[in-house]
Amino acid sequence: MVTQTIVHYSLHFLAPGLIAWIFFREHWKKAWLIMLATMIIDLDHLLATPIFDPDRCSIGFHPLHSYVAIALYPILLFFTKTRIIAVGLLFHILTDFIDCQFSFP
Repeated sequence: MVTQTIVHYSLHFLAPGLIAWIFFREHWKKAWLIMLATMIIDLDHLLATPIFDPDRCSIGFHPLHSYVAIALYPILLFFTKTRIIAVGLLFHILTDFIDCQFSFP
């Protein structure tokens, strides 16, 4: 559980900084903040009861973590103005997927 928590939050907060530094070096701080801001999709957890359940996989459960929503996020990669947002959203989903693998191997 401790390892899962460390991995989950490191991927949510630190890894986007590394991604920003590697791929958006000219404006990496801004890119990192934008990617952190994409965590707003976790507001859909407020619609669930209970709001947090460590034994629940977010992927396919919450509206902004649904397969339909996930299928739409890559479209944002094709537009310059939304590319960083797309990377943030897709990495967020990848992070949550990895978290699900800890809970449901």
